[in-house]
Amino acid sequence: MLDDILDYTEHIREQPVWQRIPRPVRDRFRQPLPQKPANLGSIHNQFMRDILPYSVGNAHPGFMGWVHGGGTPVGMLAEMLAAGLNANLGGRDQIPLEVERQVVRWVRELFGFPDTASGLFVTGTSMANLIAVLVARTDTLGTSVRRQGIAATGKRLMAYTSAGAHSSIAQAMDLAGLGSDRLRIIPVNQQYQIDIQALEEAIAKDKSAGLTPFFIAATAGTVDVGAIDDLTAVAGIAQREKVWFHVDGAYGALAMLARDLAPRLAGIERADSIAFDFHKWGQVPYDAGFVLVRDGTLHHRTFASPAAYLRRETRGMAAGSPWPCDFGPDLSRGFRALKTWFTIQAYGAEKLGDAIAKTCVLAQYLKQSIEKEPALELLAPVALNIVCFRYRCEHADEVNRNIVADLQESGIAAPSTTTVNGCLAIRAAIVNHRTGRNDIDALIQAAMVFGSSHVNRRAKACRA
Repeated sequence: MLDDILDYTEHIREQPVWQRIPRPVRDRFRQPLPQKPANLGSIHNQFMRDILPYSVGNAHPGFMGWVHGGGTPVGMLAEMLAAGLNANLGGRDQIPLEVERQVVRWVRELFGFPDTASGLFVTGTSMANLIAVLVARTDTLGTSVRRQGIAATGKRLMAYTSAGAHSSIAQAMDLAGLGSDRLRIIPVNQQYQIDIQALEEAIAKDKSAGLTPFFIAATAGTVDVGAIDDLTAVAGIAQREKVWFHVDGAYGALAMLARDLAPRLAGIERADSIAFDFHKWGQVPYDAGFVLVRDGTLHHRTFASPAAYLRRETRGMAAGSPWPCDFGPDLSRGFRALKTWFTIQAYGAEKLGDAIAKTCVLAQYLKQSIEKEPALELLAPVALNIVCFRYRCEHADEVNRNIVADLQESGIAAPSTTTVNGCLAIRAAIVNHRTGRNDIDALIQAAMVFGSSHVNRRAKACRA
């Protein structure tokens, strides 16, 4: 099993990025609950035949569809070790918690946070954003809100983020019981950053209406085009208005590892909380999300829930307080820290930063390639590693939607779609450390071929 998965990783470029699941294969996963044991070898054979070829393909260098990291063999082996150890990192006195705490220290150092800051591994930035909203709520309303609820305070809280922000910000407001209607969506400027003047005006308007601004979520690497909000300006507004300053840096925050990119994140060190994923630009296998909170004491007060069966002691296995379950909703927690710890140590911060910078260089190469082709059109500025473009033609939305499906089904490359200024765009997110110029060239060449084919077919149909 280990040999086969390592062989798959080594030879992944020889495989299609993605391929359709045949109906017979899909039907094999409609079988009833097995009552008798099966031979491990035959189960593995089914994995090789029916599962391995039909994943989404984000480990492949041609995958550019969504912001998914490519993973590494080091992370995969570390995950195997973690599974063998089978540690529950909800709490108790065990060395796996010291591994997680060491990663927390590294993250504090990376972002210039104080030693009193707290950090926690979570499934991903969606959960990290929710945790940040809940800590900000506690900061504004006090810990009594945990018992009495928001309605008892009589305050109507308001949050703010840009039109380019991830949907998980609105979802966090929903899950926190505040309501997604309490999130003001602020328009973006020509660089797709949050409009600072519009943000200030929205806060002033809400305050005059008796509402309570409590949370601003800036974005470092927007999901559509990879824009970075003016973090310094947002930090200044948050400080002046006494509002929690959160940065959703799902993938972009780790640009701090890259010497040439880190200055673009100026102001992130002033955040009250940062959410990001090691499983994106950090190339750690899924899942390995993280939340960093400047005020560790407030973070603890937001979640700590004493219970008799979780009694803390000064000695024995129940020592080592505070525990990770005091900083988030999960009591059962896997050893996500180990694959992250292995990855950071095996490659080092500089090499990881170089891999991040390389994806941005490739994005610029893709941009230049698009600009050289009269049939192609760039639709948004390229701030980091995301490039949005389209094939120029009549009925462009329909044609480009088909180009993306053709690319995916061909197995050559796998971009996704988004909408930019009302136009459907081919969106290439270059995240995988394995991706190179040849993969960019293959994307462009195939997009041109498929685009020309669709235009010619439409022309023939019109003549007929």
